[in-house]
Formats: sequence, C-alpha cells, structure tokens
Amino acid sequence: MTMQRCVLLLQGINVGGRNRVAMADLRALLQAEGCTEVATYLQSGNAVVTAEPVGLAVKLEQALHERVGIRSRFFLRSAEALAMVVASNPFPMRVAEPKKLHVAFLADPVDVPAVTRLGLRHGDDEIGIGSHELYLSYEVNSRDSPLAGVLRQLRTPFTARNWTTVTKLATLVGSGP
Repeated sequence: MTMQRCVLLLQGINVGGRNRVAMADLRALLQAEGCTEVATYLQSGNAVVTAEPVGLAVKLEQALHERVGIRSRFFLRSAEALAMVVASNPFPMRVAEPKKLHVAFLADPVDVPAVTRLGLRHGDDEIGIGSHELYLSYEVNSRDSPLAGVLRQLRTPFTARNWTTVTKLATLVGSGP
C-alpha cells in the first residue's frame, strides 16, 4: 500500500442549495475511510488528503451515498498530476484574472478529436486541452459562456474549478506555485 498526497474534487455539492454536505462531515467521512492529513478548502467539496489512491474515489462515492444519502462523483488527482495541470496552463494571460480561467477535471482522458470537432473557440471563449482536463478561458464569465454546452456534449463526467481554487489546492497538496 502506497500512501500519497492527493486532491479530491467532489462533483456538484453545495451548489444552489442542492446536495448539501458540511465540510466537517466530509472530513469525518474521509478520515473514517482511512484518509489522513485531511484538509478541506471552501464549501464546494475540495479536499487534500494522504491516502492509498487505488480505488479510493469509488470507495468514497459509496461511503458518501451510504452515510449522507448523496450520490456524487469524486475526482482524484495526485500532487504530481495537479502540479502538471498548473504547469501546463495554456492561458497564462488569464492567471491575473483567475475567475476567467477554469479547469474542467474529466473522469476520462480527453477525447481530443471530439473536443476539436466541437470547436476550441466559441465567441471570445476558448478551450485548451490537457490530458484529463480542459482549460476554459472566459472573456466575460463562466455563467454566460457557450462552453458549458460544449462540455455537456462530451458525455464524460467532469467537475470544474476556477484558477484560484486550482492553485490553492496545488499549494495545499504540496505541489503548488
């Protein structure tokens, strides 16, 4: 068993009053499932833990459903993988406006032909391609962007975080700028 520092991103909790999970409850659940050095960030289901990563996301999804009654997906990234996400940012000009740069963490590797077919540019908004993530650059904001529709067409589960959250989690997991 190899313990590693990992980031866990929980999909779709505490959004618009739905799927409410207190971060204290999330920390308790993570600790009960064998995670140590548990820290959460914000109220949107971001956690940094030390754990055995193999099978962890599925185990946590089951525990969340059993204990809290919520079905949600956990996206796990190692410290090294998150460091690569930060280092590979194709939109460095957006770092100064971190709410206009998001990362969509995908459950599967990026299907480059599918993303390219859907288009990398939509108006003034643009998609950058990573290995298991898409970088989303917004001219105005994410709420009014056509990129949301593009992501839904990919048919792979994802969760998105703004650049401030991505870099803060990278710092917390020990791989940050």
